[in-house]
Amino acid sequence: MARPTVEEYRRAAKMPVVVVLDNVRSLNNIGSLFRTADCFAASGIALCGISATPPSVEIHKTALGAEDSVDWRYYATTAEAVADLRSRGFKIVCLEQVKGSVPLQDFRTDPDTQYALVVGNEVDGVDPDIVDSADIWLEIPQSGTKHSLNVTVSAAVALWHCYSQSLVIGKV
Repeated sequence: MARPTVEEYRRAAKMPVVVVLDNVRSLNNIGSLFRTADCFAASGIALCGISATPPSVEIHKTALGAEDSVDWRYYATTAEAVADLRSRGFKIVCLEQVKGSVPLQDFRTDPDTQYALVVGNEVDGVDPDIVDSADIWLEIPQSGTKHSLNVTVSAAVALWHCYSQSLVIGKV
């Protein structure tokens, strides 16, 4: 398969989506989220609070080098990341099951809008204050006895949904 080099990928078109990790504690999950962001051409990752940052052997195990291809920034708090992204014109989108959430299949991206997709802590989800401040809430419909997916799986499903509507498919 003809894959771009890291340098080519960094210069390629990206989706207008930044993935915001709200206190994601598992370094394996963080690495997997880097790899998923690379796969679906997210424009970046915001690592917040207790979320670890590269370089890290544990992150690298699942990122497989995507920590070098995906732009990332660390914020001391998720509130700080949300405020920064909102000030730069991003709509804040929480991936969380709440009253008023939009089923993922009904969400349509606007090519002229930038989105900050907030995913939460493996146990507690997205911080309630961040949920309350969001512009949009997305929910992945589920039929089983469990009421949640692993943070990396849910982020991948949501990013694929955005990617499938994106103009960057085939440009990376």
